[in-house]
Amino acid sequence: MKIDEISSPELRRSQDDLHNQLCSQIESSIKDIEKHVPGTALPDSFSTDLRRIISQLNCLSPFPNSVKLHIWKLSYRLWNACVDISNAAGVKTKHDEEHAKLRQVSADLLFLASDVSGIPSPAFKSASFFYKAGLIWHDLRKFELANYCFEKASDLLSKVDITNISEYEEKKLLLDLNIARSRTAWEVSDRNLAIALLSRSRNVLFAVAENYKALANQYLMFGKAMLSKNEVSGVNEALRLMNDALELCERGLTVVKRTEQTLALKELRSKTLRFLAASHLQRDEFESVLKCVKILRDSEKDQHPSLSVLAMKAWLGLGRYGEAEKELRGMVSDKGIPEGVWVSAVESYFQVVGAAGAAAVKGVFLGLLGRCHVSADAAIRVVNKVIGDPAGAGEEARLRAKVVSDLVSDDRILTLLSGEDASKERTAMHALLWNCAAEHFRSKDLQTSADIFEKSILYVPSDIESRNLRAKGFRVLCLCYMGLSQLDRAQEYINEAEKLEPNIACAFLKFKIYLQKNECDGAITQVQAMPSCLDFTTEFLSLAAHEAIACRCLPVAVASLSLLLNFYSTGKQMPTTEVVVFRTLVTILSQDPQNDSGILKQMKRAHTRLCEMGTESFFGKGEIGRRERNWFSVNAWNSGVKTGQENQYAICAEFFRLASEFYGASIDEEKEGNHVMVCKSLIMTVSAIISDEKQRTNALLENEVKEAITLLDRAGKMLMSSSTEYDKLEAIIEPSFLFVYTWCAFDLHLRLDDTGSQQLLLIKRFANSKYCNPKHLLQIGIDASEGPHSNHEVAIFALSTCLSTLLALPSPDYVSVALILRKLVSLRSIHGVDTNDDATMETYKQAYRIMVGLKEGEYPVEEAKWLAMTAWNRAAVPVRMGHMDEAKRWMSMGLELAKKVPGMQTYRSCMEDFVEGFEKKLSGA
Repeated sequence: MKIDEISSPELRRSQDDLHNQLCSQIESSIKDIEKHVPGTALPDSFSTDLRRIISQLNCLSPFPNSVKLHIWKLSYRLWNACVDISNAAGVKTKHDEEHAKLRQVSADLLFLASDVSGIPSPAFKSASFFYKAGLIWHDLRKFELANYCFEKASDLLSKVDITNISEYEEKKLLLDLNIARSRTAWEVSDRNLAIALLSRSRNVLFAVAENYKALANQYLMFGKAMLSKNEVSGVNEALRLMNDALELCERGLTVVKRTEQTLALKELRSKTLRFLAASHLQRDEFESVLKCVKILRDSEKDQHPSLSVLAMKAWLGLGRYGEAEKELRGMVSDKGIPEGVWVSAVESYFQVVGAAGAAAVKGVFLGLLGRCHVSADAAIRVVNKVIGDPAGAGEEARLRAKVVSDLVSDDRILTLLSGEDASKERTAMHALLWNCAAEHFRSKDLQTSADIFEKSILYVPSDIESRNLRAKGFRVLCLCYMGLSQLDRAQEYINEAEKLEPNIACAFLKFKIYLQKNECDGAITQVQAMPSCLDFTTEFLSLAAHEAIACRCLPVAVASLSLLLNFYSTGKQMPTTEVVVFRTLVTILSQDPQNDSGILKQMKRAHTRLCEMGTESFFGKGEIGRRERNWFSVNAWNSGVKTGQENQYAICAEFFRLASEFYGASIDEEKEGNHVMVCKSLIMTVSAIISDEKQRTNALLENEVKEAITLLDRAGKMLMSSSTEYDKLEAIIEPSFLFVYTWCAFDLHLRLDDTGSQQLLLIKRFANSKYCNPKHLLQIGIDASEGPHSNHEVAIFALSTCLSTLLALPSPDYVSVALILRKLVSLRSIHGVDTNDDATMETYKQAYRIMVGLKEGEYPVEEAKWLAMTAWNRAAVPVRMGHMDEAKRWMSMGLELAKKVPGMQTYRSCMEDFVEGFEKKLSGA
C-alpha cells in the first residue's frame, strides 16, 4: 500500500492508525496460532496472512520507535508460540514446512524492528532468529531457504564490531552462523565456499574452548564425509581437512586452561588422529598409520578399541604378519574392546593372510570365547569369514575347511549355540556349514565334504521337529562315503536316516550300497521293498535298473524291470512305455546265453500284454510301432533258431510260436502283418514239436497232434492263399521250408488212421514239384519206413523216386543209392514174400545193373556184400519149400552180385561150388 493511498480522502486514516491496524491483524493471527491444537497440521493461511501484512508494513517504514517496540514484542510472541507448538508435539515429531515458514515470518518481522532503541544488541537477536530458522530449513533439506536465513543473519552481524563483543552467546553465534552456512554450502556441493567459511571462522574463535571444538569437529565431519567416498582425490582432501581439525585442537589446547575444556579437546584430538590414521590406511601409507597409533597410545591411558585394528591392518599392509598376529592376539586380553571391533579385526586379518592364518584365527577366536560378551552371532561371522569361498576348492579351501571343522566342533562353540535363545543362530550356523560342505561335494572333495556335513549335524537339535533335517544330513553323508568307497560307514548312516525318516530315498541308497558291495540278493530284496515306501514312484525302479546295468549286476536289473512291469496295469504314471521295458529286459537277459527260459518267460509276458492292450496300444503307432513289432518278432525267431541248434526243441517250439504271433500283429493299415514270416514260424514250430517228441521218446498225445496239425494247417492256408500252384511258391517261401512243411504234414497225418492215402498224394505232389531234391525224398522215405506209424507205400514211393532222381544225376551219390536200395529191399521183404518177391528181385536186379560198369569201390563195398549175401540167403526158404527154380533164381542173383564185389572171391568160389552141386543134385533127382 502506498502512502498516497493512505492519505487519500477515501481512506481517511492517519499513518499511525494504519500501523496500529496492521499490528492488530498480526496480533490476531498470533492469537489464532497460540490456540492451535498441538500435533495437528498448521494451515498455510497463517504464514500467508502474516507474510501479506509484513509486506504492507514494510511499505510504511520507517517506523516510530513505539511501533518498532510493538513489532518486536509481536515477533517474540510468534516465535514463542512456535516453540510451544513444537515442544507440545514431542521430540520425535519433526518440523514441517509450515512451522518453518512461521519461524521465518517471526525472523522477518523482527528484522523490521532490528534498529529499535532501548533493547541491547538488537542485531544479534534478529540474527539469532534468522540463524535458528535457517537450521530448521536445513533439517528439512530446503537448502536455498536455509542459506537465505543464514545470509540475512550474516548481513546483520557484518556491521557489528567484533572487538566490542563480550557476551559468550554472541561470540558463539558468530562461529555457529559461519559453520551453519558452511554446512549448507557443503550440502549443495559448493565445497569451496564451505571450506572458505570454515577458514573465515578462525577469526571468531575468541579463545573459547567450545569454539575451537566446534570448528575442529566440523573440519573432521567434512573430512569423514570425503573419506567415505573412497576416491583418491577425496582421500587427499579428507586428509587435509583432518589435519586442519588436528591443528585447531592443538591450538585450542595451548589457549584453553580449564581441565574439563582441555579433556574435551583432547578427546576430539584423539578422534581426529584415529580418522587420520584411517585416511592414511586408505592411501596405503602404513608407516603414517603406525605413527598415529603410537601417538595415541603414548598420550592416552584408556586405549580406544580401534587402535589395535588400525595397527593390525597397517602391519598387514607392510607384510609383517607376525606383528599383525600379535595385535590380534592382544585384543583377546583387552576386555574393553567391543565384540564388533574384534570380529571385524578377525575378518580383516583372515582376508589378507588367508588360509595361512586360519589356525591363528581359530586360536584367537577360541581365546575370545572366554570373554563374557562373545555372542553367537559373532561366532557365525568368524566361521563365515574362515570358510570364505568354498567354491574355489584347492588346497586353501581344504585348509580353511579343516580349521572350520575344528572350530565348530569345539565344546565352547557348541555350548555358545546350544541355548533356546540361540536357535536362530544355530540354524544359521547349520546353513553355513551345509552350504560349505555342499560346495566341496560339488568339487568332488568328498572327504572334506563329509567332515563338514558331520559337523553341521551337531547344530541340528535332537527333537522331533528336526528329525527330517537330521535324516537329510545322514543321507548326504551316506552319499559322501559311498563316493569314498567306505560302504560300511555309508550303510551305518543310511540306516540311521531310515530310522528317522523312512522314505524311498533311503531305500534307494541302501539299494546302491548293496550294488556296490556286489550283493545281488540284498539289492534284489531292497528293490522289492521299494514299493512299500509311502513316497515311492515307479521312476525309482527304472533308475534302479540303470544303476544295476552300470554295475554289470544283470539279475538285479532283471528284477527291477520285472517289478516295474507289474505297475503298468495299475494305471500309474510310468517313466517309459511298457514295450520299451520289455525290450530292455529281453536285451539284458540275452547277454547270458543260458537265459533262454528267462527270455521265453518275458516274451510270453509281453505277448499276454499285447493281447490285452491291442497291437497299437502296446507297440505304438506308425513306424515306431512297426520297429517295435519287428524287434520282438526277430528276437523270438533268433531265439528259436538258437535253441533249435542247441537241441532245446521244447523251448524252440515256444519261441517260434511267439514269433508267429508277433509277426502276425498288424500295425496301422496292414491286413495280415508279415504273413510270410508267420508261415515260416508256424512251420518251424511244428518241426520243433516233432523233434522234441523224438528227443524225449515220448509220443505226442492225440490232442497235441491235433494242435500241431492246426498250426500246420494255418501255414498251409497262407501258402495256398498266396499261390494256387505248388511250383510258384518259391517266390513266397524258400524250398527248404516247403520240405519241412511237407515232412511235418506227412509225419503228423501218419498218426491218424484214415489219412494214409492223403499222405501218398501229399508226397507225390511234393515229389513232382521242381523244388523237390533227392535228400528231401530220402528223408521222407526213411521216416515213412520207420516208427510205429510207418507207411510203406509212401516210403517205397519216396525212396524209388529219390533213387530215380539220384541215378539221373551226372555224378550220383552211390552211398545214398546203396542206402535206398537196402531200404527198398527191406520194405519189400517185410510185407509178404508171395506178393513182393518179383518186386524184391527187381530191386536186386536194379542194384546189379547199377553196379555194372562202376569202378572198383565206387559203389559202397559193404552194401554190395550185403546185397550179394541177402540175395543168396533168400534161396534158403525156397529150397526148404521145394521151390527149386525160385531157389536157383536167387542163388544166381547172389552169385552175380558177388562177382561185382571186390574181396568176395572165396565166397564166390563157395557159391559156385554150391550151385554146381545143387544143379547135379537136381539133375540126378
